[in-house]
Amino acid sequence: MGNRSSRRSSDHSSKTRPNSGSYAGTSVPPPDRKHKPPPPPSASSVGRVLGRPMEDVRSTYVFGRELGRGQFGITYLVTHKVTNEVFACKSIATRKLVRRDDLDDIRREVQIMHHLTGHLNVVELKGAYEDRHSVNLIMELCAGGELFDRIISKGHYSERAAANLCRQIVTVVHNCHTMGVMHRDLKPENFLFLSKDENSPLKATDFGLSVFFKPGDVFKDLVGSAYYVAPEVLRRSYGPEADIWSAGVILYILISGVPPFWAENEQGIFDAILRGHIDFVSDPWPSVSSNAKDLVKKMLRADPKERISAVEALSHPWMREDGAPDKPLDIAVLSRMKQFRAMNKLKKVALKVIAENLSEEEIIGLKEMFKSIDTDHNGIITYEELKAGLPKLGTKISESEVRQLMEAADVDGNGGIDYMEFITATMHMNRMEREDHLYKAFEYFDKDKSGYITRDELETALKKYNMGDEKTIKEVIAEIDTDNDGRINYEEFVAMMRKGNPELVTDRRRK
Repeated sequence: MGNRSSRRSSDHSSKTRPNSGSYAGTSVPPPDRKHKPPPPPSASSVGRVLGRPMEDVRSTYVFGRELGRGQFGITYLVTHKVTNEVFACKSIATRKLVRRDDLDDIRREVQIMHHLTGHLNVVELKGAYEDRHSVNLIMELCAGGELFDRIISKGHYSERAAANLCRQIVTVVHNCHTMGVMHRDLKPENFLFLSKDENSPLKATDFGLSVFFKPGDVFKDLVGSAYYVAPEVLRRSYGPEADIWSAGVILYILISGVPPFWAENEQGIFDAILRGHIDFVSDPWPSVSSNAKDLVKKMLRADPKERISAVEALSHPWMREDGAPDKPLDIAVLSRMKQFRAMNKLKKVALKVIAENLSEEEIIGLKEMFKSIDTDHNGIITYEELKAGLPKLGTKISESEVRQLMEAADVDGNGGIDYMEFITATMHMNRMEREDHLYKAFEYFDKDKSGYITRDELETALKKYNMGDEKTIKEVIAEIDTDNDGRINYEEFVAMMRKGNPELVTDRRRK
């Protein structure tokens, strides 16, 4: 939302989900400087982001595999050279921080994480380093995975389990608010388990959109993620109550497996949020306890003045220990949650394949558009070039399509849009849906021309785009394979391509 791209990765679990993923750790001593005193700060050795002497993070930590990737940076698994303890390092490329707002966001993220440190349900920042190329945030590693992953893998799931998770989420909100911080991007992807233990704490992460506030402050920035954004945020006048709304949306999903406000695209989701109708009639709601419904309704009050506060929510009867019934929720809730969570990566790759196969006359106009926007002629469009170039063209591309250019289209996650990515994101839907284009894309995956995309063929294609983990492949096949024969036929492929996918348009930055 907003025309500012997210620094989060859309795609570790996903998500993506972006610097989302499993990060975690334990306490680490400061780097040992007894033998190498730092040089006295000079204008050139002070980092422009953090404003303190530059330090080489790699002299203290060994970098391992990538955990997640986002618009501005990559999160790595790192190991402390002395203690051998493992952490997550969010490495943000400073060359991508081109605007003042970008720098301010990073500084504020570091300040807020330091400010909240020590809270059981907040990912701890161990240290921040800046060198000539990047800002590196060392954080505890949450090895237990994402919120939805844990629920889906357990199989047995009850209101009591949902209440336990909701209690931890609302505790984070309460802690943030009492410390004068509004999170502004609460969603399931931003909650990770510290470890794989059954009783592992749930940790809030990604404070990249968070802000400090004082009572009475009114905010106007349109930020957050489509499904979770409060109506007053869409109306550009809000305060910390917006976090309670987002937590209420998460609770609705924890109980029912689907979001309360759903549509085929972002604008449709916003319209549904502003209409405010919430379904408590469909399954599983008739068998859900009245206390659970009461709390969801109070957290999703349209008027923020009437909305329950974090401290009131924590003392609600349903949230008390043993306050929620322990009978299992309908098994359909888990499968719905899985479908909601699994972004369809095959679709993203297929769009790229279609773009690569469009004929010259079909894309000549887009090619000229790309060249006119790419003002430094380096073959990559930056956010700034895109923002400056589109109005001059008088293009009919809508604002939401522009946002998709920087976020959904940046397939390789490098923070810029190359020519092929630009074509992928701007080709019109009617072109994409033309039968011959869909068939070309299907053929790309169906290497042996059997008329089916098999598991092996899917794995090969997804691995080419760095999306090929075992779990993703299973999820993609399960989601698309409606006749359950373990492979994807052409009809199933076409149905998938023609179905709207709002997951592509979450995670917006502020205007």
